[in-house]
Amino acid sequence: MKKFLKVSLLAVLAVTVVACASSAVQLSTLRDTSVSSADSAPDVKTYAGKRPGQFALIERGFVSQPPLIPHNVDGFDISQTENACWDCHSSDEFKGKKMPMVSKSHLVQNVNARADEPELDMRRWQCDNCHVPQVDAMPLVGNDFKTN
Repeated sequence: MKKFLKVSLLAVLAVTVVACASSAVQLSTLRDTSVSSADSAPDVKTYAGKRPGQFALIERGFVSQPPLIPHNVDGFDISQTENACWDCHSSDEFKGKKMPMVSKSHLVQNVNARADEPELDMRRWQCDNCHVPQVDAMPLVGNDFKTN
């Protein structure tokens, strides 16, 4: 009886292994390479705009989307003590050029400052968390999303 049970279990195991091996699904990736192949670094993409103030605003894709950055931000210092974004976007005009001012939701009123000088809320100092620069790149996958 024990021998019959062992042979039966081995037969079931062999059939299961053969069935799994014959019906194995090939995985594919968005890069059209096999899953096991080594990754290569992506090509460096250029930003949609080189210098601030020279390009139109990028249309938002949905309501309440944070505005997209239409220029290069390489070399911009964005820290708790330095914020290159705030230098230009603290008002709606900088060096005679119109540009969007930081939203009022990002500002606080300092009790020691004049009433007309709001300050950047320190919970919002890291602009590039939500606001991202755009590169000229094709999407990896198709998208038929329509804005409202």
